[in-house]
Amino acid sequence: MTLLAAPNYTAIFKGGLAVLSDAGPWQLLGLFLLASIVMVWRLNAFEKRGFEGTAIGTMVMPYCSGFSNLAFAYVMGTTGGDAAMVLENCIVNNVTNLTVLLGIPALLWGLTLTGTKEDRSAEKLDYLSLLLTLIAMVFFTCVTWALGRDGVLNQGDGLVLMGLFLFWQVFQVFDVMKTNVQKHRAVSLWVVVDILLVGGAAWGTYVSIEGLVAWVSAGGGGIISTSQIGILSGLLMVVPNGILAFYYAAVDRSDIAYSSQIGDGHICIPMCIGIFAFFSPIRIPDSFETGAFTIMAAGAVHFFFVGVMKRLPRGAGALLAASYGYFIYKGILG
Repeated sequence: MTLLAAPNYTAIFKGGLAVLSDAGPWQLLGLFLLASIVMVWRLNAFEKRGFEGTAIGTMVMPYCSGFSNLAFAYVMGTTGGDAAMVLENCIVNNVTNLTVLLGIPALLWGLTLTGTKEDRSAEKLDYLSLLLTLIAMVFFTCVTWALGRDGVLNQGDGLVLMGLFLFWQVFQVFDVMKTNVQKHRAVSLWVVVDILLVGGAAWGTYVSIEGLVAWVSAGGGGIISTSQIGILSGLLMVVPNGILAFYYAAVDRSDIAYSSQIGDGHICIPMCIGIFAFFSPIRIPDSFETGAFTIMAAGAVHFFFVGVMKRLPRGAGALLAASYGYFIYKGILG
């Protein structure tokens, strides 16, 4: 009786890597979109696993939708890439999140933070958590701007920025644990399966981003030049964020739609900039200050509407979306 030989998983894995290394830009782009959709798909399960809506937006979603930004910063930092491209990527990503990706859903469906839950105490807690998340985003941007006022972000500055982000995440973990104790519930062990699926999708995102950056850097982009990697990658990487914002706004979960965009901003500033600065010093261009002030101003606008009106009016959403068009015009055509 002949026994079947066990499959050589190492050879299969190496073969898969070889196939991906030979993939063209459209295959890599398809892999990126597929991996992003898988990560977003599993997010719907987390609220049933012991996570509140705002906690999903600040703890879980940033790693799903923002992993491509982390991958881009790591690839550029470890391969000696241009720091200006990483800064452009982070600025474009955050400005897009705060303007068009919140403005258009507000214009279409409205982003209202009251009357969406039967439990009014839980609704108030989500509202306060969202305000805290907005403050954290503006604070992180201010710290990054302050550290870069001497014209450079060095390895020490990178450690500070990464430490700020990790401390914020630890705070969020303990907040979830406290909420679960108060409500006498526990995080489901099935969350491990979801994390594994998200991890696989995140690896696909990393491989696709690494391949696309290498393709453009090698001159394969045609009209897309290496100097445009920062802006174009920032636009590409907001696709998962857009899926989140539009989906949760359409199903009347404005708290998750809002917190997902702000939480994703935390990934870029300070984490992505901190990662790059850890591997290679960042010379701060003059345009960074303008971008940082734009993010701070947009954060202040959202804080006003959320804090005073507990919603983002349709008119304000239209103005935010229009301001994004001006930002893109000045950033790309200017």
